[in-house]
Amino acid sequence: MNDYVLRVKNLDVHYYTDAGIVYANNQVSFDLKPGERLGLVGESGSGKSTMALALLRMIKPPGRIAGGEMWLNDTELTRLSEEEMRQLRGQEISMIPQGAMNSLNPILRVREQIIDAMIDHDLNLSQAALRERAYDALDAVELNRKVADMYPHELSGGMKQRVCIAISIAMHPKVIIADEPTSALDVVTQRQVMQTIGRLQERMGSAVILIGHDMGLMAQFVNRMAVMYAGRLAELGSVQDTFTHPLHPYTQLLIESLPVLGHRGIFKGIPGITPLLRDLPPGCVFHTRCPKVMNVCKERIPAWREHGPSHWAACHLHEK
Repeated sequence: MNDYVLRVKNLDVHYYTDAGIVYANNQVSFDLKPGERLGLVGESGSGKSTMALALLRMIKPPGRIAGGEMWLNDTELTRLSEEEMRQLRGQEISMIPQGAMNSLNPILRVREQIIDAMIDHDLNLSQAALRERAYDALDAVELNRKVADMYPHELSGGMKQRVCIAISIAMHPKVIIADEPTSALDVVTQRQVMQTIGRLQERMGSAVILIGHDMGLMAQFVNRMAVMYAGRLAELGSVQDTFTHPLHPYTQLLIESLPVLGHRGIFKGIPGITPLLRDLPPGCVFHTRCPKVMNVCKERIPAWREHGPSHWAACHLHEK
């Protein structure tokens, strides 16, 4: 287990509603090595952000972690008390939130927001030491130290996102979860933010889970890619293997939906819509949209299997 900084095994996250049980994550399994970059990709509603919240133990009622294990080094996260988990958040595992615009407190200066995250973790540092750490965090994300005295409304979108990154890395966590960190930014700022995350990750040796639906961004940034559909993992493999030899039809369709140079104005989408997570179809959850559907796909859930070195998929097409 020491080879991995994070291991997730058969994780189930359910939301119990009046309309029925919403199966947000179903039997999800993957692992993460120190310093690795893993991309978690899929359409909206596929369960990616739920997975991020589950790893941080931030699933709120009516949702709960219904089964499975989450190991951070040698600590099983589902067995920790709320207080023990609170101490781990930020220090061992942290999150760069999706919307920087809404994540920062509008009435606190940037310095106070960075320091607050550290005070909450009993680091036994003096105020001077905490201030210095806040400055170090701003230096790390290439923001001027003057930003420490500013309020969020005085910052641009890209600067706000960098402040969020500074807060998340202030205590040098082993795992950083970035939930669509560039979703509200222009293309140039997106690139700068991703370069910042990349440099920080290499410097600290942290592992990164990048959540999003931009296959192009994934190809440029991550080492391995996990493709999620309707709460389940469809495929997991290196970026090279996933793009050159996609095993799951859903992965193939996602790659084909990328715009191609020389074909301006031509967009290829995936027909149909994702199923309701409280009313999943029998068998393979993708069979209602799959161009290669077989009878067995409608009857039996495909097993999660390794079909090549570290290349996993859940698809009947590749079963012997």
